[in-house]
Amino acid sequence: MNAILTPLVFKPVYKDYIWGGSRIPETFGRVGAPAVCAESWELSAHADGESVVASGPFAHKRLAELASACGPALLGTRAPDPARFPLLFKLIDARDRLSVQVHPNNVNAALTGGEPKTEMWVVLDRTPGASLYAGLAEGVTPASLRASLSDGTAASQLVRLAVEPGQALFIPGGLVHAIGAGCLIYEVQQNSNTTYRLFDWGRTGTDGKPRPLHIEESFKTIDWTLRPPQMIAPAASGRDGANRWSEVVSCDFFTMRKLDLLASQHVPVDGTSFHALFVTAGRVAVTAGGESVTLTPGASALVPAGATGYTLTPETAGTALITTL
Repeated sequence: MNAILTPLVFKPVYKDYIWGGSRIPETFGRVGAPAVCAESWELSAHADGESVVASGPFAHKRLAELASACGPALLGTRAPDPARFPLLFKLIDARDRLSVQVHPNNVNAALTGGEPKTEMWVVLDRTPGASLYAGLAEGVTPASLRASLSDGTAASQLVRLAVEPGQALFIPGGLVHAIGAGCLIYEVQQNSNTTYRLFDWGRTGTDGKPRPLHIEESFKTIDWTLRPPQMIAPAASGRDGANRWSEVVSCDFFTMRKLDLLASQHVPVDGTSFHALFVTAGRVAVTAGGESVTLTPGASALVPAGATGYTLTPETAGTALITTL
């Protein structure tokens, strides 16, 4: 397969879970999204929703196929598996609350046969009073959590956080959490689709029956040493001419930075990681390998690790979230 040096844009994969709303198509002008659009998988090589290149010489190629064929030239030398795309990028629209849930981490995933999933969220928008749930309240024990699940008071065991657009939250595997109603989220996570539901607020699924819970798997997965996280306000880390960089989240699996653009910006690529781009404001042209794509708010692109660099050019003031390994 030819080396990939140009930006790749993928077709989104939509999920119509019962708690979803309509803001993804309404806010970002998506055509073809379902009436209930809970999630849009923007960049995914997971079997439960694989991204396919939308146009260009690699049109119709699956991201998983490209990762296997190109290896470090696409993924970078930091990828834990040189033939598997390691992350998954989503938009999430929570019209209703998501279940109270937990994902495995790299240490305990083998106990349940699940895939490890550490993730982070950026709040793109929220309705007044919206919140996120992250971590267990002080003094919660396995016994008190089990009792609250039995009597329907599990919400009282959680830490609830008020949110504002632009804030981020880091959710390591093993942390109990939930997205509250009214939140529009951009999520970066390990390439996993393992979720264990502890509590589902007493609601029923489309068949009128309660959705399955995974109590025992959850208790094997919860990391009781984790403290509740706090909302993160991206911290400015420096200017590059008229443009401003901010650090958002950095962990063992990914690093996200925010770039506020007033002028063209060259971003080097050193071969250690791909660059996953998501535009939150403005129209931004991404140029690499002699080819350009224009990203509008809510659009994503992938710059391969083999590109020597790329240029971001805003038509108007713009903001991009840039994630690397």
